[in-house]
Amino acid sequence: MVKKNNRLTLVMFLILALVFTVVAPVTSVRAARNNSKLRIGLLKLSSSAPLFIGLSKGFFKDEGLDMDVQWFEAAQPIAVATASNKIDIGATGITASFFNMIAGGQKLLIVAGKGRECKGFPSDAIVVATGLWNNGVRKIKDLKGKRIGITQIGSTFHYVIGRLLEAKGLSLNDVELVPLGSISAITASLQSRQIDAGVVPEPNSSQAIRAGYAKLITQAGDVIDYQSSAIFFSPDLVKNDRELAIKFLKAYIKTTRYYYDAVLTKKPGEHFGEVVDIIAKYTGSPADNIKVSLPYIDRNGDLLSNDIQTQIDWYFSHKMIEQSIASKEVADTTLWNEALKQMK
Repeated sequence: MVKKNNRLTLVMFLILALVFTVVAPVTSVRAARNNSKLRIGLLKLSSSAPLFIGLSKGFFKDEGLDMDVQWFEAAQPIAVATASNKIDIGATGITASFFNMIAGGQKLLIVAGKGRECKGFPSDAIVVATGLWNNGVRKIKDLKGKRIGITQIGSTFHYVIGRLLEAKGLSLNDVELVPLGSISAITASLQSRQIDAGVVPEPNSSQAIRAGYAKLITQAGDVIDYQSSAIFFSPDLVKNDRELAIKFLKAYIKTTRYYYDAVLTKKPGEHFGEVVDIIAKYTGSPADNIKVSLPYIDRNGDLLSNDIQTQIDWYFSHKMIEQSIASKEVADTTLWNEALKQMK
């Protein structure tokens, strides 16, 4: 009788073991996907507004994503961290370093648009020290011979000042560029008059102007159309979990729509005040500065694809890219298109 009971117990144990062997992995995979952590690199700039909205309002959580935000001081380190899989998603400017990594064989892809220079909308600004403004330095052509602060050689700020100088008949050889490493260093150097002018993004430029130590020469978007920043994925994310990547992009599209409908329509949307407060919270800039410094972002996060080749060609012509590459090696919006199809 004891042997029979022992056999029954053994049989039941084996059945239960088999059940757990089959069910447990399914349950664990489901749990992992419902609580998937994605590491994202960000700068505290207004062009990251949709991402701030998604974090504040739980749009990423709605897709089962756990966003681990890692803050940076400049764009180039974000690209390096993304390419080396130290973070999964980069959300920042498109730089010469980014193109060089791809030319060197890195599998790093732009998958969606972010901040864009567009006429009538603030983003990257050329500002000059107030004292120089008072002495007549008020146009791009007046910057000849001046010291201009940027973050790094090959940065988006380098590209912007180069393109704007060329649009007005000058070149980079006509100014002295001063790489300062970070946006805060540019504004501090401008305030202390260690530089004459600087390329400063919003909301920092509006803050400098309101503080009284800088004056606006021009917004970059009033001179050139330019996809200044983008969303790009690490090699591991694209290779190993396309489903997770699409979930992120679905949430991202939701955030860009929320941002656009709140602040970029002719009349402010019903969530205007809420969005301004969210941006102010993440950037540390006063709400009054945010209200006048809301950059253009496509409603669906679409990428200005034809501008990518323009950027590549410019960097290559200025010997900042070691070899020319085709934009199709850099940008692939297949995942974004799939996410857009799945949106209601």
